Amino acid sequence: MEGNLKNHIKVWRAKNDMTQADLAKAIGSSRQAVHAIEKGKYVPSTLLALKIARVFDTSVEKVFQIADDL
Repeated sequence: MEGNLKNHIKVWRAKNDMTQADLAKAIGSSRQAVHAIEKGKYVPSTLLALKIARVFDTSVEKVFQIADDL
């Protein structure tokens, strides 16, 4: 399923005036990991996805979506 997960992290970061480093610090991860997730090169764990959604005070489904090409 890797590569079939779309995300809107960059949009949510912009709405919240956050850098990749800011988000990484908030979720206890690295900026490189946030970058890889944003680019679709890494699918986050459920725990990490939940932490990201919590930072943005929204649901996981609003940040991550399964790509239509399954």
